[in-house]
Amino acid sequence: MQYCSTRGGVRGLDFQDVLFSGYASDGGMFMPESVPVLSPDTLWGWRGLTYTQLVVEVASLFIPTQLIPREDLQVLVREALSGFSVPEVVRTARLKNGLSVLELFHGETLAFKDLAMTCTVRFLDYFLRKQNRRATVLVGTSGDTGGSAIHSAKGLSGLEVVVVYPRGRITPVQEKHMITCLEDNVHVFAADGSSDDIDQPLRRLFADSQLVRSHNLMSLNSVNWSRVMIQLAHFIYAYLELSGMEQADKDLPELEVVVPTGGAGNIAAGYIVKQMGLPLKLVAMVNSNDIVHRTVTTGDFSMADNVTQTLAPAIDIQDPYNMERVFWLLLGRDGAAVKNMMEEFQQSHRHSLPENHRELLSQVLSTGTVSDDGILETMRRCWEENQYVLCPHTAVAVWHHYHCPHSAKINRSVMLCSPIQPHTKDISDFTARCEAAGFQRSSSLKEDTREDNRKT
Repeated sequence: MQYCSTRGGVRGLDFQDVLFSGYASDGGMFMPESVPVLSPDTLWGWRGLTYTQLVVEVASLFIPTQLIPREDLQVLVREALSGFSVPEVVRTARLKNGLSVLELFHGETLAFKDLAMTCTVRFLDYFLRKQNRRATVLVGTSGDTGGSAIHSAKGLSGLEVVVVYPRGRITPVQEKHMITCLEDNVHVFAADGSSDDIDQPLRRLFADSQLVRSHNLMSLNSVNWSRVMIQLAHFIYAYLELSGMEQADKDLPELEVVVPTGGAGNIAAGYIVKQMGLPLKLVAMVNSNDIVHRTVTTGDFSMADNVTQTLAPAIDIQDPYNMERVFWLLLGRDGAAVKNMMEEFQQSHRHSLPENHRELLSQVLSTGTVSDDGILETMRRCWEENQYVLCPHTAVAVWHHYHCPHSAKINRSVMLCSPIQPHTKDISDFTARCEAAGFQRSSSLKEDTREDNRKT
């Protein structure tokens, strides 16, 4: 398994090379030169595996045993996922009216990114210890990634972790996950502007090959291929759990997966899984920062003048950088075409997709956009119907379920990012908005509802 840049200027690298990289030297993102196809027999053989076992199977498709022997890979993944709050690591909640929610929030920082981050850091530490090396991790975050990177890498002697977050644009909980870590290898900075503003100087740093070499500079954003690779397992696990596949089926059943989308790393992973042979119907839901929605529906791949602050701040992003991976697959791995497209976008912050490209994209990805009012409406309805509390990010995806009925022949899964957190700077403001939207305080709920919720 070898890796190349989406812009065609770098190829022939192995997993260790791309693990210790950020952006490629030509500005692109690393992808496997070929994507393995999973047969129905393979998928059937994976049914019944735990999430941890499935991650091992998926990772082994992309990491040769010469680099990490199978036995070592099993130990690394098992240790990485051992600190989650539930033994199964990932849970599926089956709610009313055909809604299933994949709970990805049981890690230390309560964000779905803990799943891929903990594994990726274990891979890094494995190679650094073997080679007696050090590396510097540089992370720009819109809220969740920074805390997850810090708690996964804190105290590791071979890693220096530098995190930059947008001042005043993340929640107090997210900020405390970062600034309260006192390990000597963790360095946290607040910067003015949005997370998109932070990404631009980070790209320039990674393009400086001398700087990258002298500091062994690397990224733990979903720029890093290992993060996306582990996220493939989310979609395969959801498919095995929820698609209703049977061994006697001649054709694999389709599963619709709805994902709240910001930087598009998770949706890029879903598209890769689709290329691996799983019949997924992918839906990317965004908040008021709707660049992905505009790209799919009108071909308008351009940033708005400003990033809008919403109740779902981790996806307050106008530069969905992982769409570059989607475009590369969509255009048949044409690095030159992707290079021209992305360089135009980076220079002018806008690009208009040709209609034939937009049609191709709309065939593999559906989208929608949700306002703050829609987020609160969805959270209220899910509680009233299920006594199940959604976080604002997951509500962006569940809104699609409530407003876009699906065929009874197709099962549907929603990726759940994190448990409920007040995603505003002032908790009293958040509470007031919830009450205005119709939430009841727990003291006013009926006793039988509390008992049902306790049993659940």
